[in-house]
Amino acid sequence: MRWVIAILVVFTAGYMLFDGLHALTAGDYITPVSGEYAGQLGPWAGVLNSIGIDPRSTFVKVIFVVYGLSTLAALAGFLTRQPWGRSALLIMAVLGLWYLPIGTAINIVVLMLLFLKRN
Repeated sequence: MRWVIAILVVFTAGYMLFDGLHALTAGDYITPVSGEYAGQLGPWAGVLNSIGIDPRSTFVKVIFVVYGLSTLAALAGFLTRQPWGRSALLIMAVLGLWYLPIGTAINIVVLMLLFLKRN
């Protein structure tokens, strides 16, 4: 079960780290280049807009990078059975619930697996 958690966390946190670094260096997040959703961000951007935060701001791009790195560090602690690892990963999974839709779904699964896996 630890490796299922690891794969899910690497997928979401790794992508957020990659996309945040891309946005900081290239100027914008990775978005569809054609079709109905060309240039649009995911539903998570609406969550931020609703509370007055510009999803394309440097602040949010840095949050993506910090969240990605922090979550991967928490995962490393969890996988190496550090006393703080499980708690840190629980916190990071809760903090990632806003990342609709994929991040939300994956973090819910991670939370369920962490509650099932006590040791």
